[in-house]
Amino acid sequence: MGVTLDDDARQYLAAFEDVTGVDGRDCLVTEDGDRLLIVVERGGMGEAIGPGGRTVQRFEDRVDAQVRLVEGADEPETFVANALAPAAVYNVTISENNDTVAYVEVAEDDHGVAIGTDGRTIDAARTLANRHFEIDDVQLL
Repeated sequence: MGVTLDDDARQYLAAFEDVTGVDGRDCLVTEDGDRLLIVVERGGMGEAIGPGGRTVQRFEDRVDAQVRLVEGADEPETFVANALAPAAVYNVTISENNDTVAYVEVAEDDHGVAIGTDGRTIDAARTLANRHFEIDDVQLL
């Protein structure tokens, strides 16, 4: 399933790849443009973050936005868990009935982390799971 990016997202991904040397697979931009969520190729997180976080910080300075990175994955369960990081995810089960839903077991203490401020983390996970694996919803258990 291919992801269609608008011009802004393509420009941010090109800048990300230029600064980090890591391929980006997707980019979500908030309405006000002050936050970016970038899906990084599988295995590229360490290089994208860089020593002491300096590489991603250089990118944030260049685009003047806060950046959150998500590591890509080939399996939908792993991808959903990565999208909810740094929450401790114990298990992800994909249920395909009328809708495709990812049910996620998260450590009790990490429910707030998985939801994020104003629901941003769980909303982003839902959007990304739908874009990359046609998962209709992500539910925390």
